Amino acid sequence: MTNIVLNVLVLAVLGAVSWRVLRGMRGLPLVWTVVHLCVLTAVFDTIMIDVGLYVFDPDKILGRYIWGAPLEDFAYAIAAGVGMPVLWVALGRRKTRQDRA
Repeated sequence: MTNIVLNVLVLAVLGAVSWRVLRGMRGLPLVWTVVHLCVLTAVFDTIMIDVGLYVFDPDKILGRYIWGAPLEDFAYAIAAGVGMPVLWVALGRRKTRQDRA
């Protein structure tokens, strides 16, 4: 299985699980967060790859790069940018329900 297939599966599951919470959130702050995380990913992953901290198996990636970072590496930034606010809202709702009881 290539990295892009795994990334698409993880993002699809994340979207399906968090869809109810995402509908109630404002879109612009979420998109703004994901854009910033992707820019940071491009900068720092490029540096880490150039320094030799890690290497990607060419058979597992598409071979498309944004600056110096493989395209597949941005799925983690997208998952973090979407998943963390969803967790924040979901766990905050659970806490207020417990407080009311």
